Amino acid sequence: MFERFIAFRYLRSSKQEGFVSVIAGFSLLGIAIGVATLIIVLSVMNGFREELLGRIIGVNGHIWVLPNTPTFENIDKVLKDVRSIPGVLEAHPTIERQAVLMHKGQARGLQVHGMRVEDIKERSIIANTLKFGTLDNLTEGKVLIGKRLADILQINVLDTITLLNPDGNHTAFGTVPKQKNFEVAAIYEIGMNEYDKNVIFMPLASAQSFFKMKGSISNIEIFIDQPDHASAYTALIQSKIGDHYKTLNWQHSQSPFFQAVEIERDVMFVILTLIILIAAFNIISSLIMLVKDKNKDIAILRTMGATRGSILKTFFITGASIGVVGTLLGVILGVSFATHIEEIRQFLQNVCGVDLFNAEIYHLTKFPAKMDLREVLIVVGMSLFLSFAATFYPAWKAARLNPVEALRQ
Repeated sequence: MFERFIAFRYLRSSKQEGFVSVIAGFSLLGIAIGVATLIIVLSVMNGFREELLGRIIGVNGHIWVLPNTPTFENIDKVLKDVRSIPGVLEAHPTIERQAVLMHKGQARGLQVHGMRVEDIKERSIIANTLKFGTLDNLTEGKVLIGKRLADILQINVLDTITLLNPDGNHTAFGTVPKQKNFEVAAIYEIGMNEYDKNVIFMPLASAQSFFKMKGSISNIEIFIDQPDHASAYTALIQSKIGDHYKTLNWQHSQSPFFQAVEIERDVMFVILTLIILIAAFNIISSLIMLVKDKNKDIAILRTMGATRGSILKTFFITGASIGVVGTLLGVILGVSFATHIEEIRQFLQNVCGVDLFNAEIYHLTKFPAKMDLREVLIVVGMSLFLSFAATFYPAWKAARLNPVEALRQ
């Protein structure tokens, strides 16, 4: 149809419309960059949240049961009651205490997780991330440490390390830290700096002996089938086990951290949307100048029988084409970049010789990205809406042009 032919003709650069075409080109580029940036940022923020959430609750559990007394009583009964609740996948007795690790004249404070070996083997985030050694070697008097901790202190599998319990033996001269040697059975790498550097695991019996908690534990870690509904499960578990114990969940303990991630994500969405909005204003500018430049052409078309609807459609197609092509390019660029973001990061890091993703700061060792189809469609819809909205006024202005007045000029 002739409206499409004329619209595409106006988009091609010529000496007369060169400046208009340049503005249209910048509009297209602005929309593409805005859409791509939004897709990349949203994917990275989603990836951060999923990776951090998966690692944090994958290691620590979704819900914890703690005693209101110095010692945890009726452990087996509590475990039985908790496991009887529909939706509870696992419940593990655990000891969590602070200790000091010493090796080759170096000392480092860390957290010790005492768990039954069979429970450690069932926890996939640990069992599937071993770099050296095997969990079959994790027996009494042996420990499992993180790779970053091993790299910092130059520890290898089968090396002997020394752990100090600050709450040691009480003597007439004060408290003397308890000291004990352990052999490294295996080295894991979860991929989260906080754990790979600061957490070690040991058999529950070893932890009970080392921390003087014979027959007792510090808490029970619970995994449920719907982590996002942890608060509802927490109330259910609390009613089941009674007031002698208290319950906490990951949504309570980690809520400030994940709320901050959500707020940053929403703010970035608003800020980056402004890029697309600015590009949409450029579409308005370029089309208004094009309409002004084509006054006589529009008048001639009208005298040849073109209706106002045809003129409106012509200029709407002109502006909408910029939005559609820019959005399409942005989607291709954004999806491609988000899909290969870790490879791109590695390439730039090798070229520049600079650490672009410091695990000490970001807690993760790899750049995460997870695209959400629904969010991509929202970005595409928003971009097209802004582009079409920006196109409508200049197109309507062209359709309202009086051909007699235009030919007189």
